[in-house]
Parts: sequence; structure tokens; C-alpha cells
Amino acid sequence: MENRSYYDEFSQWYERERGQGYHQMIDDLELAAAIPFARDRRVLEVGCGTGLILMRLAEVAREAKGIDLSPGMLEHARSKGLDVQEASATSLPFDDDSFDLTCSFKVLAHVEDIGLALSEMARVTAPGGTILAEFYNPYSLRYLAKTLGPAGKISAKTTESAVYTRYDSPSQARALCPAGFEFVRFHGVRTVTPAAAVFRSHSLGALFRQAELAVRTTPLANLAGFLVAEYRRR
Repeated sequence: MENRSYYDEFSQWYERERGQGYHQMIDDLELAAAIPFARDRRVLEVGCGTGLILMRLAEVAREAKGIDLSPGMLEHARSKGLDVQEASATSLPFDDDSFDLTCSFKVLAHVEDIGLALSEMARVTAPGGTILAEFYNPYSLRYLAKTLGPAGKISAKTTESAVYTRYDSPSQARALCPAGFEFVRFHGVRTVTPAAAVFRSHSLGALFRQAELAVRTTPLANLAGFLVAEYRRR
């Protein structure tokens, strides 16, 4: 299935479980990585979806922009008053050195030419700036759950298996560091949580949330389901 069609379909369901439980924790961990680099800076989110992350980055950034391939997703983002436009991760419609932070969450794993996407993110990132690039990690509890469990639904008729998905190990994520940048560290998202279902219990969910926050920048981040690589431009 073409990525644009997939995400247009997904846009109708995307926010059904956002803002609570497991999905809120994932967003909060991604934001914990991004906000220190976004404060009073120029920010671009590549693959902004409905704008849930971008909306919160815009609260602290000097300027916050987003791009997405899906008109359906962008319709929701614009309804939040966000500065977004339709574009591909592999062809960003911005000048060189336009942003201090260029970030992408839950997107690069669905881009076949990930090298080109990262080179475009590097091109638009200013000297001294930062890229935060999120990968799906095969060395994780999340990968095991995705491998053994049924594909999640993104609409009444389509599952996650309909879209291209790649997994990159920590060593591969380091090797994908764009030219002119240096790898700094990983920020772990969903490192110790065995399954999203634990958040059905308020007390268990609170326990795992605290644990995730505690380990997110430790060596255990190498085992995170969502592996956020921090690259800094020299």
C-alpha cells in the first residue's frame, strides 16, 4: 500500500487512543528528548502526522514547522493552528541550514531510502544543530511483541502490515549518522515496558512510566523499542 494512502486512512483513527496511557507515555518520552533542543530554537518535525508532538514543541520553540506526506494527517494538524505543509521526507522544501532542531518520530522506519531522508534532514539543519531520528529497534521487547502478536489495526479494514517497515539495530543507527554530524547518544523510548496492555492498570502503568523515564538515557536505551538517535552537526 502506498504510504500516502495508508496514512490518509490512518488519520481517521490516529488520535483515538492518544493523550492517555501507553501512547501518552511514548509521546512524553519523545518530547523529553526533543524539548531541550527546541526551546527558543527553530524546529522542524519530519512526518508530523496530526501534530500531537509538534503542538507541544511549538509551545517552547521560537519557530516550529512540520511536513507530512498525508493530506489527511495534515488536515488535523492545521486544525490545531500548526505551520505544516505537504512534502516527502526525502525532499524537504526548505533552504540549507534552516533549523536548529530537525526531528522525526515513528516515520523513518517507514521510509525505504532512509539514507536520503537523513541527508535531507542534515541539509536543513544549521551548524551546531541537532537531528533526533527515531528508529525501530530489532533488539527490543517491542520487536518481539510485534513479531509474535497480530498486526495492529489502523482502520476498520487495514492493519500495520500494509505499510513498509524497517528495523535498524543500534549499530546500524550509529552507522546512518549523516556526513558532517557526530553521533552523541541514544534516547530510549519503550525500553522496559513488555506490552502496551500493562497501562490498562493505572498502578502498573504509573510504575512502568517511572521506570521508562529512569532508564531513557542510560545504556539500557540500546534495548528500547523506539531508538532515538541524537546526531549533532559539527
